[in-house]
Amino acid sequence: MRDISGVRGRGRGSDSSHANHGSNASHSSHAAYGTFRDAWGIPHLRAADARALAHAQGRVTALDRAWQLEVERHRVQGTSAAFLGVDSLGWDRFARRARLEDTARRCFARLERTDPQSADWVRAYVEGVNDGLAEGARRTPEFARAGLVPGRWEAWHPLGVWIATHILFAGFPAKLWREEAVRHLGADAIGLFATDGPATSGSNGWLVDGSRTATGQAVIAGDPHRFIEEPGVYQQIHLSCPEFDVVGLAVPGMPGIAHFGHTGDVAWAITNAMADYQDLYRERLRVRVREQAGHRPRAGEGGDVVEALDPDGVWRAVHRHVEVIEVAGGEPVEVEVIETARGPVVIGGLGTDPAPGDSEPVGPLSLRYPPRVTGELGIEALLPLLRAREVADVDRAFDRWAEPVNVVQAADTRGGVLHRVAGRVPVRSRDNRTRVVAAWEPGHEWEGWHETPYGTFEDGVAVMANQRGPATPLGVEFAPPHRAERIRALLDEKRVWSAADMPAIHMDTHLASAGPLLERVAAVTTTDAAAAVLRERLLRWDRRMGADSVDAAAYAALRGAVVRRLAAEPAFAALAVPPTYPEVFRPWLSLTVRIGFALEHLLRAEELYGIDRDALVREALEEVAGLGTGRWGDSHRLVPWRALPDDDADGRPGGGTDERAGAGADGLPGDGAGGRPPVAPEPGLAGDHDCVLCTSAVPGITDLSARGPAARYVWDLARREDSLWVVPFGASGVGGSPHHRDQLPLWLRGDLVPVVTDWDRFTKDDDVDVDHSSEEKRHDR
Repeated sequence: MRDISGVRGRGRGSDSSHANHGSNASHSSHAAYGTFRDAWGIPHLRAADARALAHAQGRVTALDRAWQLEVERHRVQGTSAAFLGVDSLGWDRFARRARLEDTARRCFARLERTDPQSADWVRAYVEGVNDGLAEGARRTPEFARAGLVPGRWEAWHPLGVWIATHILFAGFPAKLWREEAVRHLGADAIGLFATDGPATSGSNGWLVDGSRTATGQAVIAGDPHRFIEEPGVYQQIHLSCPEFDVVGLAVPGMPGIAHFGHTGDVAWAITNAMADYQDLYRERLRVRVREQAGHRPRAGEGGDVVEALDPDGVWRAVHRHVEVIEVAGGEPVEVEVIETARGPVVIGGLGTDPAPGDSEPVGPLSLRYPPRVTGELGIEALLPLLRAREVADVDRAFDRWAEPVNVVQAADTRGGVLHRVAGRVPVRSRDNRTRVVAAWEPGHEWEGWHETPYGTFEDGVAVMANQRGPATPLGVEFAPPHRAERIRALLDEKRVWSAADMPAIHMDTHLASAGPLLERVAAVTTTDAAAAVLRERLLRWDRRMGADSVDAAAYAALRGAVVRRLAAEPAFAALAVPPTYPEVFRPWLSLTVRIGFALEHLLRAEELYGIDRDALVREALEEVAGLGTGRWGDSHRLVPWRALPDDDADGRPGGGTDERAGAGADGLPGDGAGGRPPVAPEPGLAGDHDCVLCTSAVPGITDLSARGPAARYVWDLARREDSLWVVPFGASGVGGSPHHRDQLPLWLRGDLVPVVTDWDRFTKDDDVDVDHSSEEKRHDR
């Protein structure tokens, strides 16, 4: 819902927010410009204009996050295996075949044509990265350990980082799973297994308007759920120039503040809308040998033309070339890159034959995704967001948003509130959204774009936690409603809230999804004495996944045993060994993972392929009763993703496989599976996948958690200095730095860091100089 009743009468672009935080005075002289740090090492940047500020943001990010930036640059180029080794080869293959680099270049070229100011702003950020990268690399030991020399960023690289970060965000590989489930179990299987699956990113977000707060001004709070990376995926930052003064959570490698920001007058936050906007097409390809000047070339001589069958029945030439991926410690690998009128072929290719043990070939399948089609990401929205003074400005900015598709919540100091979907979702057939469709059949074309819906407020509150909501018409699978319903119930417990109250909601550990399994436990009887005792314990359990809870650990052990037993049932045998898809997609095809996340549906279904679920639960109960399960936090431990597999600078082994491309099929980084060394104990965690404190285990596979709150925030519209934020580790990506992991204890116990905007409380960073305006810098060059 768009409610801007309180914002009329003040022009867009007014300087009202500066009155709140004294920004005008802070920009009175060049002596005020520079990079400053607060007590947590968070960078606070001031510059003479937006371009100089973007340069400063790029430079400080390179100083603090050089290794992270270079890993991300290589990921979008498909060159990470050149220094990370064979474990990164699967991702590099996908990046090359999906043409991520070419798409980013195409998007930047379009940005230059349509919004040269934003393009120049992105270029300034890249110049800052290049200015700081050598020094940042010198500080960061991973470069020497990997034998990596920092490269040079180009203007399109930030857009590439954005694409690579979000290309799997909409979960298009779930369509591969649905194909297999329907093929072996029938169409009803789609509903049985429908839930947000492995590697899907989500978030909690809630907005309480001024009618429900102690100050009479709105509060926005929440936490994005992603793979927990070290360094973290979000960077706390403060950006200030005469035009604007904004605090928020930036994505390293991308200028500005896209997802979570507070300008003093208006604040915004997002959650994943769970929209479906990427399609997979099964292609028919053939090779036609073209005769040249009377000479019929032999295959491979350069005369071959690859063609695809289009929906009008005509075979048309498609793009094809071969690239080579360098692999540290291994031989170079050739990759065939093919692109049809639908999009790049990401699975299979010419002459795709069934893999050993497969009855059918798994491709060729092409991927159609909006930025590849339109050349748009929504970068045009970023500067308007920084300049926003009211929700109407935020609303207009997100009209230009494209990728990924999000639900936006925003509020301003004049009482305006906003709850809407933002992003590009194509209009096409229902089959496109649910399954792999035939490229040669009519009826699967994209036919324009959906209007993005607006949400509602109920009793002054809007809650989004990836459940069905305003984005329902745009998606297929959504998160179960448990987190959203629990947040709403907690907010309904009292009438008046403050910013300081919100962290208690972040940390709630009630597990509503335990209900179906506990109902089955209540229905079974057992003659095993230990199992009977465990049964009574679980039925008395308060359903809270506390780190110190032995009952939570027992429940999780029972759940895992039930999942494994279901996965071993003959009814599911055909799904137990999926077709040989590229490794990037395999997590979505793991039967055990799918059963784990869909367990409540499977237990509550009226009938489940003749499986005796009560007997299965009884057997699992008797198995677990004989185990020593300890406390939940003993096994439910944090497993952050790190690019290097060896010990990091703080002495902890890291997960070297690129688990962010989809974890869960064969374990998690550093869990000892697949030959990976076990991690020295990271801290134990409370929470679980369906708790508000969403620290995701993978039931039936591992209790370890690689996904969770990648940040927490509370935006107070009454007084920005009463806002709060925290990240899992710290502001610095340099191991051994005082601010590398100093926020971890706070993150674990649910505390947040105060947002500080008083420049007198900061320390000037002597290593960074941003005193020059963009015009002076250009003159200096």
